[in-house]
Amino acid sequence: MRTTIGYTLESIGYVIGAQGLVSFGSQTLFGTEWGWLHKVVDLPSAAYLGILVVGLALVAGGVKTRKAAERGKVA
Repeated sequence: MRTTIGYTLESIGYVIGAQGLVSFGSQTLFGTEWGWLHKVVDLPSAAYLGILVVGLALVAGGVKTRKAAERGKVA
């Protein structure tokens, strides 16, 4: 079960992080809106960096949860 939760958190983190990165990059570099996140909320560029950090934290938490489950099975 922990492995499934780890993979789920990691997958959600990749999607959220990618949307934060794409939204930040498009707004900062091109002055346009890419991705789907801008259709839900209208945020400044710095907030999109925060969303990227949240995505990275979810990925890290998912990997940690998954690795802990794998270590538990071996021992």
